Amino acid sequence: MRASTLLHLSRRERQIMDVLYRRGRSTAAEVRRQLPDPPSYSAVRAMLRILETKGHVRHEEEALRYVYRPTLPRERAKRSALKHLVETFFDGSAELAAAAILDGSAAKLSAEELDRLSRLIEKTRKEGCS
Repeated sequence: MRASTLLHLSRRERQIMDVLYRRGRSTAAEVRRQLPDPPSYSAVRAMLRILETKGHVRHEEEALRYVYRPTLPRERAKRSALKHLVETFFDGSAELAAAAILDGSAAKLSAEELDRLSRLIEKTRKEGCS
């Protein structure tokens, strides 16, 4: 499955995937308890089956119940979503995306966070110049 297919999920499907990524693995009942304004248990099971058919989740049987987990590693899904965001809203420019984040939240970043960002920029600069 390609990471970009995660971008074409309904709001509720994304919420379910968020729960599964956050928890790592869950039963339908556990997913339902984590959803805002949760639909019925049978609706959650139906959406999990749909997500499984689409290739986003898989299940294992444990003690007579299905336990679901994402098929795509979280890190790969994050990178794909970020790439899509940068391409869609910032014309493919990481600089514009970073500037938008910093312009909107610079006052909220701690000195430690700003130091980590500076180190990441320096590391990227060094790796890009070699």
